Amino acid sequence: MDFFIRLRRLENLHIVFWLVKDTCWLLELKLLGTIMVVPTVFLAAYMLKITFRHSEFFLNCAVLCWITANSTWMLLEFYNDHRYKNVAFIPFVLGLLSISLFYIRNPRTTSE
Repeated sequence: MDFFIRLRRLENLHIVFWLVKDTCWLLELKLLGTIMVVPTVFLAAYMLKITFRHSEFFLNCAVLCWITANSTWMLLEFYNDHRYKNVAFIPFVLGLLSISLFYIRNPRTTSE
């Protein structure tokens, strides 16, 4: 099977995990939301690994940073009364830097 077809299937599965995790956050289902962090972050990290030498590497790096920040924020809200929520700022900024690098390295992508 073509590499990019497999990658798209992984991305679609990742979206399902992410939506379930965020739905648990919304509904305050702490245990299931916490459990869903593992496959969501794992799949984002796996997609980053397999795209290491491809143009989508920085996109997947941004996704991993975003899901890490999102999961951190959720877990801190669940278990720490919002006191350290701003810790999630760090991976959000790293994700913005990563997506910026993607568009700097792939300028044709912006006009497509």
